[in-house]
Formats: sequence, structure tokens, C-alpha cells
Amino acid sequence: MPARLRTALVGLVALLTTAATVVAAAPSAATAPAAPGEQRPGWTVRPAPGDGSRPYAYAEGAPGAVLEDRLTVTNPGTAPLTVRLRPADEPEPNPARGAAKGVGRWIALAATAVTVPPRTRADVPYTLTVPADAAPGDHPAAVLATVVDDAEEHPAQTTALRIRLRVTGPALAALAVEGLAAEGATLRYTLVNRGNTVLEPRVHLTADGLLGTAFRRAARGVPAELRPGQRVAVSETWRGAPALDRVDLRVSATAAGDARAAAAVTVTFVPWGRLAIAVLLAAALALLARRAVRHRRGRAGPVPSAPHPGTERHPTRTGT
Repeated sequence: MPARLRTALVGLVALLTTAATVVAAAPSAATAPAAPGEQRPGWTVRPAPGDGSRPYAYAEGAPGAVLEDRLTVTNPGTAPLTVRLRPADEPEPNPARGAAKGVGRWIALAATAVTVPPRTRADVPYTLTVPADAAPGDHPAAVLATVVDDAEEHPAQTTALRIRLRVTGPALAALAVEGLAAEGATLRYTLVNRGNTVLEPRVHLTADGLLGTAFRRAARGVPAELRPGQRVAVSETWRGAPALDRVDLRVSATAAGDARAAAAVTVTFVPWGRLAIAVLLAAALALLARRAVRHRRGRAGPVPSAPHPGTERHPTRTGT
């Protein structure tokens, strides 16, 4: 083997050995602590046992019942994790709303703060006390969990444990579609839950025009669920709206429990800009045609006038 080739191979083997040693000595990204300014990875707050088998906490009881459950805070990191807990009326964190004023006040936590050691989890019991005068149906609530950290090291992080409480009694699933309107190619309407159960609406749109069916499809932007009494405004843009047609738009909404609702509106699409241009062109062409006719008559000279009735001259006959 030539000396130069042997030297190159030895250098390549040494380089690969050094690279492998550096990779083996580097800390794993999954176990490295979060750097300043980064969020702590992986921590969760879920219904016990915290393995994700329950997407939300569910409880059911009659008015006056006291229901018990547990939530689990999991810390997969390498440093202790301190979390503050507080009841809320809805899962969306909103500091402006302050303390719970509705169903969230029915929740009593065994602890409002918990510190979880690295790579472990902690359970926090809580109770739901259903008022004696609670209305039957679904009553959503939540427990908000916020990581306690130095603001200079980690930004605030808040997540929610969703709770769905069902008070026994007659259940009513009722859905409404209100305020359907079309402004050009923009369709707007409002979905309203008029019952006492949480609904997962499915909405279908139909557009039938004089020139044929425009589309039949599922609506976009529909909320995943509607809480009792909740109203959600929905709007979407009709891509490919006709330039000229008269269209009947229909919104049909359904949900479990045989909840059905529909609304319809008629929309006329007229290309006013193009129409105005066409009218102006037609007027200009008519004016040009009129001027052309007058010009031709002027070049042909005056037209001889017809004799007045009764003044015709007849040839004189002479006798022979």
C-alpha cells in the first residue's frame, strides 16, 4: 500500500473515532435541563392516573352529590417542578376573568400548589360538590395549572385539565343556526347551543344556483364542541364564487341527541363593475353608429321631396 494512502486511512480512522467519542459524551436532548428562556418540556396535567387514557375528567351525579376524583401532574424533566392549581369555569386561560364564578366554584382542590420531583408524578385529589338547585345537563369546568418559575429563566406556562360534569336529570340537546348572511363571497352565521348538554356540531353547506349546484361540502371553522348556552360565530370565504348567478345557500347543523338546525339565504351575484363597463361600451357604440349614419346621409346630398298630393301634372292630349 502506498505511504500516502496509508497515511490518509489512518487519519480518517482517527477522525471517526474522535467524532464517535464526542457524540457519546454529549448529554441527551431528552434529559438535558431547559436552557434559560425556554419552556420546560413534557410536563403534563391529566386525569389520574396521568397516562392519557382519559382525555378529560368526567363526573356524573345528582343535585347535592359530592363527587371525588384525582388529577396527576407529571414531571419528566431533570429538575423539580412546582405547579400552582386553581379551579376555572372554562379550559381557556384568561387572567382577565379572575376567580371562577360558575361551575369552577364547585371544585375544591386538596392542594393549590404541588412540587413534583424529577422524573416522577404527583396526584392531587379534588371534589366536585353539585348544588342542590343545579340544573340537569352538562356543566363544563377546568383546573388551570401554572408552572412556578423565575421569570428570568422560564416564561409562564399554563395548561388546563378539562372537567365535564353531568348533573342527572332530563337531558336536552338543542342546536340553532342564527344570523346567516352572505356578503359577497363571505359567509357568516352563529351556532348556538340551546340545550343543557355539550354538543359536538357537524355543519354541512349547500349552494344551489340557477346555473347548477355550486357545491355541497362540510363547513370550515366549526368549533369542536359547544357548551350549554354557548354561542360561536363562524365565517368562511367561498372560494370560486360565481360572477353571475342567483344562489340558494343552506347551512345544516347536526349533533348527538338528534339535535338539528338549519338556515337558508338567497344571494344574487352580479358583476356590477363589468356590467357598468359593458353599458358604457354599448352606449359608446350606439353613439358612434348614429354619427356614422348622419355622416353617410350628409355625403349623399338632399333627398328629393315627393310631389304634393293633387298637384301631379298629366300629359296633355291633342286631337288628331
